[in-house]
Amino acid sequence: MTTTAAPLSSRTTTANPVSHGKLRQLSTLRNGPAALRMATHLGAVALVGVLILVVNAGHGLAWAFPLILVQGFLVAFLFMPLHEAVHKTAFRMRWLNIGFGHLCGWAIGFPYEYYSVFHWEHHRHTQDPTKDPELLVMPLPRSNGQLVLAFSGALQVYGRLRLMLKHAMTGKVAAPWVPADKHALIVREARSYLLTYGLLLIGSVMLRTPVLLLVWIVPLFFGQFFLRPYLYAEHTGCGRSRDAFANTRTTYASRLVKWLAWNMPYHVEHHAYPSVPFHALRELNGLIAERIVHGEPGYRRSIGKAWRWLQAASQNGLSGQHSVDQPSNVG
Repeated sequence: MTTTAAPLSSRTTTANPVSHGKLRQLSTLRNGPAALRMATHLGAVALVGVLILVVNAGHGLAWAFPLILVQGFLVAFLFMPLHEAVHKTAFRMRWLNIGFGHLCGWAIGFPYEYYSVFHWEHHRHTQDPTKDPELLVMPLPRSNGQLVLAFSGALQVYGRLRLMLKHAMTGKVAAPWVPADKHALIVREARSYLLTYGLLLIGSVMLRTPVLLLVWIVPLFFGQFFLRPYLYAEHTGCGRSRDAFANTRTTYASRLVKWLAWNMPYHVEHHAYPSVPFHALRELNGLIAERIVHGEPGYRRSIGKAWRWLQAASQNGLSGQHSVDQPSNVG
């Protein structure tokens, strides 16, 4: 995982602005905050899903489409509790992290166990163009058209579903960041996810119902248009040193965005101290804000910087980019 250059000590220093005692306090795990956040997030998904069905039945798809976009936000951003669960910091109880991690991973087509090894390798080698999986799985856009496609999230969704299918059908895992003792687990996981998807598809066809399309699949597709730019802003255009204060970006966002993203706009804080759960990141920010190299007041600024960096990198032929947390063409 990514850490600051100096080891933790019992006192605050210039290299380490958080004392060991304070870090231990901030890293205390609790069930309550995640239970409330998970209940409100899933509750919002359920509520908007019902509204989509009611409006579609009464007024037609055109009137329901704005609600589908809202649902897209909500469903796509289930990536955030998946991410927190991978760190085992969402809940105090390990089994709750694993259970809700699988639920969210299943909902967005991103298997929990695979993402766990992928993401921890990202933390270990953040912004290293030869080792960070997020820099390895996607080619650098070579035109504005390719850049728009990358920001749409379509390539990432296609890639992760293709990868899941490959794991399930071949029984093999070739990604270099997956240890050999995890191969069988990831294959079983892919097969179980695909089996449940298949059963739901068969059930929908037999019942001749578009419910899953309207409240889940189509919104998930549109949700990538919002999630993908957000994720690009986390590291793109930041430094490629080992220093989490310099290779990651914090964005000072609205309360709504921080709720939806489980406080991950405090991303420097998360990378510098990954043991700190999401609900303590705001307090952590108050301790380290002066050390943050890349801090932006809102996502218009941070996404704009990410876009311009990728545009310049593609024109200059730089190698590697930040494809942000989702596999594409790596097996």
